[in-house]
Amino acid sequence: MKFNKLVAIEPVSLIPSAEKALYDYATEVVLFNDIPSGDDEIVARIGDADAVLLSYTSQLTANAMSQCPNIKYVGMCCSLYSPESANVDIRYAEAHGIRVTGIRDYGDEGVVEYVVSELVRLLHGFEQPSWETMPREITGLKVGVVGLGKSGGMIADAMKFFGADIAYFARSAKPEAEAKGYRFLPLQELLAQSDVVFCCLNKNTVLLHEAEFAALGSRKILFNTGLSPAWDEAPFAAWLNADNRCFCDTLGALGNPSFLQHPHIRCMNVSTGRTSQAFVRLSEKVLANISSALTAL
Repeated sequence: MKFNKLVAIEPVSLIPSAEKALYDYATEVVLFNDIPSGDDEIVARIGDADAVLLSYTSQLTANAMSQCPNIKYVGMCCSLYSPESANVDIRYAEAHGIRVTGIRDYGDEGVVEYVVSELVRLLHGFEQPSWETMPREITGLKVGVVGLGKSGGMIADAMKFFGADIAYFARSAKPEAEAKGYRFLPLQELLAQSDVVFCCLNKNTVLLHEAEFAALGSRKILFNTGLSPAWDEAPFAAWLNADNRCFCDTLGALGNPSFLQHPHIRCMNVSTGRTSQAFVRLSEKVLANISSALTAL
């Protein structure tokens, strides 16, 4: 069984062999290599297609889907954690029998390498003043991980490898984390006792408000590895002005572009999860989702 027509409405970062494999799943395949300007252009690109692919740079709204009645399947070639954080109107799709799939855990390895690299450079003072009077190791560092999903768990494991003392906050205590010696703590307690905090949260999840920054205090290091800010902007800005440091790989994670000029922020403005290996993992998962969707139809 194949789809009649599959359209990628924007670049979806598949490796060449995976793009070629799309023809195994659809009679007609159309791939667009630029980002559509809005709903009208998205509707025009989809046309009579029964399968749609998109990445994270466009929104597939209820309005657009309502004008494309042939759609049976939407493949998100990006992370799908929840309907609230998705760039596809999942609720509309569910109500109209449109199957939507997304992928997870394809770029985490690069993110782990990024946070280790930046933390080591700061602690040792490579091309910048060292964080303490003398260069220091990660050994013995009190690390707090906020959000112990796949990437948060990998960061915790990496920090443990280097000898850090790990605590975490999640919706509930995780037996597998406790077995590794990671301590579950309430959020404000974790923030207060940590030297370094890693926020590894789903998109549009905000947990750091004024009270949390007060608990975090000064002379702390904060990493945000999510796709959007983990904080309210005003208390974050006030916290930055104390002797603190914040690291983000992308502007999306940082939020307001004005923060790029702040002396206590280091933002690479590059998605550190976008590696050659990540594109291979992404491609494999996208094709597997299409295959499963066809089987289910």
